[in-house]
Amino acid sequence: MAASILVQRTAAFCGTLKGASLSRAILPANCRCEFVLQAASYNPKPLWLNLRDPYVPDKESNKTPEWQKTSRYDRKLFGRYGSASGIAPASLWPSAEELEKIVAEEKEWHPPLEVLLKNIEARETEETEKRLAKEKLIAANMAKMPKMVEDWRREKREAKQKLKEEKERKTKLLAEARERFGYNVDPRSPKFLEMVAEIEKEEKKKRKLLKRRQKEEQAAAPPAAQP
Repeated sequence: MAASILVQRTAAFCGTLKGASLSRAILPANCRCEFVLQAASYNPKPLWLNLRDPYVPDKESNKTPEWQKTSRYDRKLFGRYGSASGIAPASLWPSAEELEKIVAEEKEWHPPLEVLLKNIEARETEETEKRLAKEKLIAANMAKMPKMVEDWRREKREAKQKLKEEKERKTKLLAEARERFGYNVDPRSPKFLEMVAEIEKEEKKKRKLLKRRQKEEQAAAPPAAQP
């Protein structure tokens, strides 16, 4: 811990000196001298380590915080004071459960090269299959496109023809209502709706009678001679 802090402070001091050297071309002469003097007079406080009587928490005491009773804190003490901490180095190694957990995490987040290559190959195979399936679906839909366009045009023609027939029928019914009642009738009025229902009933009756005649004619016709 102490070594890492000293390394950080040394790096910071070197960065300061480097910044001072880079600023020579920018700052005027008097500013550069003042900056160099400030950097030279920098005197950080030393990091005191009590190696003769290091602080080792009493794990049996209730006053000791729980985080100081962990193996992680023991590793920190051993890294700071070494053998003076009174901690056995063998106790700092991970247990069997911790080792299994570490191995499992390494397998999950850092798999070996063979596993990575297999995963890449499987992913490329899956992407190729998806692409081929998509291309096959597009080709099949493009083959159906002429028929789909023709069906759409036919449906449009039929819908237009049906709309035209309904419009002509409505005009014919309004003319017939005007002739029957002697004045223009609102197509939403009860009189007009009753007239329409009556006409539809008569047309249905005529269609039924025509169908019956056709059946009677077919039954009365002589059978075709067998060759």
